[in-house]
Parts: sequence; structure tokens; C-alpha cells
Amino acid sequence: MLVNIHKLSVLFLLAFLIGAKVQAQEWTLKQSLDTALLRNKALKMATNQLAAADLKNQESRSQLLPKILATADYKYFSQLPYQMLPQVAFGGPEGVYRAVQFGVPHTIMGNINLRMPIYDPQVMAGIQISESYQELAEWQRVKTEEQVYLEVSNLYYNAQILKNQVAFFEANQVNGEKLERNVRLLYEQKLASRTDLDKVILQNQHLQSQIIRLRNQYMTVLQQLKLAIGIPLDQEMDVVSEVQMGEEEVPIAGLTSEIRIQELREKVINQELTTIKNSRIPSVNLIANYGMTGFGYSGAPESFLNFYPQSFIGAQISFPIFNGTATTKKIRQKELELENATLQKSLLADQNQVQYQTALRQQATAKNQILTTASQIQLAESIYTKSLLLQQEGLATLTDILLADQSLRTSQQAYLDAMVEYLKATLELKKSSSTLLN
Repeated sequence: MLVNIHKLSVLFLLAFLIGAKVQAQEWTLKQSLDTALLRNKALKMATNQLAAADLKNQESRSQLLPKILATADYKYFSQLPYQMLPQVAFGGPEGVYRAVQFGVPHTIMGNINLRMPIYDPQVMAGIQISESYQELAEWQRVKTEEQVYLEVSNLYYNAQILKNQVAFFEANQVNGEKLERNVRLLYEQKLASRTDLDKVILQNQHLQSQIIRLRNQYMTVLQQLKLAIGIPLDQEMDVVSEVQMGEEEVPIAGLTSEIRIQELREKVINQELTTIKNSRIPSVNLIANYGMTGFGYSGAPESFLNFYPQSFIGAQISFPIFNGTATTKKIRQKELELENATLQKSLLADQNQVQYQTALRQQATAKNQILTTASQIQLAESIYTKSLLLQQEGLATLTDILLADQSLRTSQQAYLDAMVEYLKATLELKKSSSTLLN
């Protein structure tokens, strides 16, 4: 699509790679994106977060499994505990008690406890919330993937624009050197003033400075592109000169990853609200215990250590009766949070629709501008070439040449600006229609 790119690319590469030991490999946009999706560090972190969310869901489900706890306890009573025994049990008067020490000094206890939820609304709600977080982590990974796609694409397009800008400037430099030779010849023949020659020399020097600046910018963008892709910074690479402008169907505005993430956040808040409300519902747990209790005595007339088993199985019901007004306040907080989440989702949908319509108009305008400026470049090149010929024949002044050169540069810059606007609008259109990764 770029005018004279095929002619200028060879010249650009020869000038740009002077002194390089190895010619840099040209990476296509697809190669850059495919490599970034495999090696980008931010995307790897998002993948790890997805794996952590999966483990969190497994942790929540494990709350339904039985919990088994083993305990052991040993006590030595240097002073045996007292108990108050009623005298009536031994034939004494009623209402009279006597403190009696009984028991053994050594007590050993070992128990295995089992606890398994039969019905626990908190556990079930936790599982649902963890599943939603798992889905949320997946969409956050998709969003990160889209951000990587946008970052790599923007950097790649920026590199392409800079490369073509350098190519334009180097072509202008060739024309400028040719003009300088002509004016110098005229100056030597006393047909041009020293001022005219100095103007051309100054213009060429300024052009050379711009080329150096653009080359430095190009190398900086390439370093940033390598970082976004995830390849070593010392690896040689280059981008393809020709900017592809395929005829693609206009995508339809859809649910973006940001909107889907907000929907899931709203869902999570709603589940958390349900969990708080369900905290008022009783929970039922199966409990069981098996243990051994040992009683030991060391002394006269006989030492002993005897163990006796004990076991039970049953159910335990927990029913919250009153915890102040904490639950009511938590419910109200979640209701307000849910309302804000709903408003945020609606706001994102409206913003996305505006971005889609804006990108659609910008793309159409930029595409038309590209076609117009491409024709203007051809016309400006023709005018510049003819002006040079007329100048050699003495029919055009240096001012005419400089004006033609300025017109050519303006057309070239307008073409590149239109190309930038088109590429930006295309990416924004894909983003707002959720087709970046398609």
C-alpha cells in the first residue's frame, strides 16, 4: 500500500544495517503475536492465577469431606481433684455433703474425632463463589491476553510507521543530494548564489538529523517490542515494511472481556449476599469419636495402668440465635455493593458502544484519507521531478524546488498519520467488538 516502499526498502536496509554482523530477521505481526502469547511474562502470571483459582475451588469442595482429628492427652495430678458427695447416699442425713478426693494420679487419653457436614449452607455457598472466581480468573486471563495483543500490535505498527518514515526521508535525502549537486554546479557557473546553495545544504543536514533521530526511535520501539514479546533484548529482529490493510468485515459490537468480568463480579457479590443471608440457617454435622482412657497408679500395695475404651456417634446442629445487628449491616453493605456493580456494568456497556461507534467512524475516515494522501504523494513526486528538470533548464527557481519538496514531505507525513489513525481505529474496533483474539 505504501508508495515506492518496494523500491525504498532495499535502500533502507542497506543504510540501516551498515556495520551489523548478522542481518536482522524480519518478524511478521502474526509471528510476534504468537510468540508473545507463549512467552509474555504478564500472560504467564495470569495463567498462574487461573491455576490458583482452580486450586481454590478444589479447596472449597474439600470442605464437604470428613475431617478426622487425632488427639492425645496426659495428665499427672499432684493433687487429686475433690468432689462433693451427698451423705444421704451413704445413709447419712439429707442435705449434708462431704468433700472427697478420689481418682488416680496418672490419666492418659487418646481420641480420634470425625466431623462431616451433612448440611452447611456456608460451605455450599463457598463452593459456588469459588467456581465464580475460577470463571473470573479465566476471563481476567483473556483480558490480559487481549492487552498483550494490543501492546504488541501497537508497538509493531509503531515500528512499521517509523521504518516507512525513515524510508521516505532517505528517498528525500537522495533527491536532496541530487538537488545539492545541481545547485552547486550552478553556483560554480555563477548561475546561483551562495545563499541558494547554503539553503539546500542546510535542508539536507536537517534531513540527516531527522533520519538519525528516527532510527534511534525505531531501535527503542524494537526493544520495547522484544520486551512485550518476551524474547531476549539482544536478539536481532526487524519488522516487515509493508503495512497490511486487509478488507475485513466490520465486526459487530459485542460483550467485551471487561463487561464479562464485571458481570462475574456482580454475580460474586450476589452470591456473597446470599451467603450472608444463609448464615441465619442452621447447619448439621455428623460427629463421631473413638478413644481410650488410661488410669494409672504407682504405689503400694499395687501399681497399675488400665485402659478403657469409649466411643460415640451423633449429630450436631448449630443454630445462630442473635449476634447483635452485624448480619443486618453486612447485608445492607452487600446490597449497596451489588447496586454499584450493576451500575458499573451498565456504564461499561454504554462506554463500549460509544468507543465502537467512534472507532467505526475513525476507521472509515482514515481509510479514505490513506487513499487520498497516496494519490497526493504520487502527484507531489511528479511535481518535484518536473521542477528539478525545469530548474536544470533554468525555468524554475530554487524556491519552486523547495516548495515542491515541502509539499512532498507534507503529503508523506499526512499519509503516515492517516495510516496510524487507521491502525489505531482498527484495533479499537476489534477491542470493542471482542474480536481481538479471533
